[in-house]
Amino acid sequence: MTPRKTKVAVIGSGNIGTDLMIKILRLSDTLEMGAMVGIAPDSDGLARAARLNVPTTHEGVDGLIAMPHFDDIAIVFDATSAGAHRANAARLAPYGKKIVDLTPAAIGPFVVPPVNLDEHLEADNLNMVTCGGQATIPMVAAVSAVTPVHYAEIVASIASKSAGPGTRANIDEFTETTSHAIENVGGAARGKAIIVLNPAEPPLIMRDTVFCLTGDVDQDAVRTSVKEMAERVAAYVPGYRLKQEVQFTPVSPDEPVHTLVPAGTGPVTTRVSVFLEVEGAAHYLPAYAGNLDIMTSAALRVAESLAEANR
Repeated sequence: MTPRKTKVAVIGSGNIGTDLMIKILRLSDTLEMGAMVGIAPDSDGLARAARLNVPTTHEGVDGLIAMPHFDDIAIVFDATSAGAHRANAARLAPYGKKIVDLTPAAIGPFVVPPVNLDEHLEADNLNMVTCGGQATIPMVAAVSAVTPVHYAEIVASIASKSAGPGTRANIDEFTETTSHAIENVGGAARGKAIIVLNPAEPPLIMRDTVFCLTGDVDQDAVRTSVKEMAERVAAYVPGYRLKQEVQFTPVSPDEPVHTLVPAGTGPVTTRVSVFLEVEGAAHYLPAYAGNLDIMTSAALRVAESLAEANR
């Protein structure tokens, strides 16, 4: 007998929410679309949902709660904005739904699937950090698993065309949330996040650089840890790959890294550099929008794990 699928709702009928809906419909054996929720009646996401026989509402979270089958929905994805999510989460709180937050609001714990998902399956609200965080924090964690990381800096370069109004409105939250997650999830003593909106034409796929300052390291062990982590991410984001071999650069004693690392940090002797690229699966978004694809793919992985854990 085929197990019954878990019903989910997606709040946010923009690019991210629509891509997530398509992924659920095409890829998931455990989730079923119960509702697509927006606030713009003429949005492409709501129109596509209707054509695919997914129940819709353009009345936001209140419209979702008013739906006759709302009680059957177990998991709600929020693909709106940080500010909107705070209001949505408060409105949904009395109903006991699991919430997967794709905004930088960070009400619940940061979750990066290959690093710490199993630790947070009991949480009511799981935060997906940011697209840059989903791409780079696994690499920080991979280095941190081998040697203490005194400082980690990530640079996420994405096509300007893939940064919609929601992403642009959340730029400040992006850097703050990602920086905190580099420390809390990646294991770095101090983290820094930088985002670059690349206006090149034709648009370029997502590129990420991860710099870690460490002491003396076992280079082979770091390379192995990074490679294994990249394979774990690629299991649910097929376009995720290392661009080249991990690089190790000696840090001279007179280099002023003391401005980056916390007080009392041990000797910094090595800079570890990891170079990544993320190509989107083009389910709804263009292939160059790997930044959005990794976010929706990670959210799908989290929701499927929640569904399995609560059967």
